[in-house]
Amino acid sequence: MRAINKKYLNHDFVTDVLTFDLGGGVAEIIVCPQAAQANARAYKNSTREEIILYVIHGLLHLAGYNDHSPSDAFKMRRMEAKLTA
Repeated sequence: MRAINKKYLNHDFVTDVLTFDLGGGVAEIIVCPQAAQANARAYKNSTREEIILYVIHGLLHLAGYNDHSPSDAFKMRRMEAKLTA
């Protein structure tokens, strides 16, 4: 995940999910299972729940949501909570 994040976004760190809109209705959502396992333990979720959250997060990016500002991140988290409830 770190290598992909560095190559395509120039971010030299591991992240939990990456979303790429490839155009023409085609997209790719890449989930890091190691991050899902670690975060599941930290947040007292199952790994499955974490992975579902990451996929929803990626889909929300494709739907136009972003998490670049605190306000936008709040809106995105609120929608994630609604969709995972």
